[in-house]
Amino acid sequence: MPETASAGEDGALARPASAGAASGVADDADLNRLLQAERKGLRLAILCRTLVVFVGFVWFLGVALGTGRTPSSAGLAAFFAFTAFGVLAFAVIGTRYDRWWLKYALYAADILGLCVLFAIVPLLRDAEVPRIFGYRAYGIYYLLPLLAMACLSLSWRLVAWSGLMVVVGWWSAFLYAISDMERRLSWGDLQPGASAQDYQDLTLSPDFIGTGNRIEETAFVFIASLILALAVYRARRVFFAQLAAEAEREAERATRERITQTLGRYLPEAIASRLIADESALAPHKRHGAVLIMDIRDFTVFAADRDPQEVIATLNGFLADCADLVSAEQGVVVSFTGDGLLAVFNAPLELDDPEAAALRAAKALAAHADTTRFGIRVGLAAGPVAAGSVGSAKRRAFTVYGDTVNRAARLEALAKSLGVAVLMDETVAKAAPDSEALRPQGAQQLRGLAVAVPVWSLERGDGAT
Repeated sequence: MPETASAGEDGALARPASAGAASGVADDADLNRLLQAERKGLRLAILCRTLVVFVGFVWFLGVALGTGRTPSSAGLAAFFAFTAFGVLAFAVIGTRYDRWWLKYALYAADILGLCVLFAIVPLLRDAEVPRIFGYRAYGIYYLLPLLAMACLSLSWRLVAWSGLMVVVGWWSAFLYAISDMERRLSWGDLQPGASAQDYQDLTLSPDFIGTGNRIEETAFVFIASLILALAVYRARRVFFAQLAAEAEREAERATRERITQTLGRYLPEAIASRLIADESALAPHKRHGAVLIMDIRDFTVFAADRDPQEVIATLNGFLADCADLVSAEQGVVVSFTGDGLLAVFNAPLELDDPEAAALRAAKALAAHADTTRFGIRVGLAAGPVAAGSVGSAKRRAFTVYGDTVNRAARLEALAKSLGVAVLMDETVAKAAPDSEALRPQGAQQLRGLAVAVPVWSLERGDGAT
């Protein structure tokens, strides 16, 4: 049969609501994986069945030869038929001739076939022994291995079906065995207060059929089959739950990689988690935010007489520390600009007070630079910021643009002329806490602006050198 039909036959009812990475149900790949496991299990069950048939054949042949009798041709034919049917079923599993009902037919044939043999094969050859005596010499436990092997198929329906076939086959054989009996005795014929002799006479009587025993044994076997079916069903649910968990982890890992490729390595965990939950935040948008642009002072002089490997290693270490400081204030490092960086606050996700966060990050950067061989300049500006993910299907990047970004770049450049480490516009300065030591630098002409704008710097005692 087609793979999807086989998977749907047992898989549709066994899929938990949580399975599947996005849709909430198991997808075709999950069902195909389960289908392959079912096929392997069914093949294993058939191999075990064939082994059992072989052991039965050896036992049958050994008993016959050991007692000096010729093996029954009917018995030999039955063993051959069981073996041939199993080999045929094994050969077609997974081929285009496979059908969803094949495994049910196989187990029904095995169980009902054994019950038929139990009913028609005499207990002793060359002796008129009532067929009901077979229920005293043997028992329903001969069918239990088939029920157990059904579990290997990972099909809860097949297990329940096998249990039903055991009940049907066993009762059919029993009714056939007692069909020609004129007199039938059962436990109800044992009178209250009966003696041990009465009990013995009843149970040893050729007319005793023990209907209550058939009810008990088939009921217990069927209950056991339902329990086994439930166990297999739960195993399937665990299988799908594991697939769902794997898919969820894989989806989260892929999302993290995509976000990392878009936003860069230095992304606060809180922002990463929020972006995973709401990827629409990367869509183009415009909101109020703060922009921080940092540049290393006199970097060209630093790199002039040093080995390039040393320069790059030192620069990488310093910028990594700076990015961590920005991330600590919930800022996002949008890009590294050679010997500096560009960071934004309140994009791509919202931040309560972006100006204050940007100012704290600037102070931390200036303080950190004081502990290294580098000096820095920082420009801070706040206002409307346009942001979004741009690029191709294979490679995308998060970017910010607009007048606020340009103003931060102009402030960073102006900081060099004014000899300060951190320079900010009026919007950032007004958002600073009252305790913040800011120094007004007057109205300054920024390149690209028609009018001068007031700017502020951090006092040198607050980390601004």
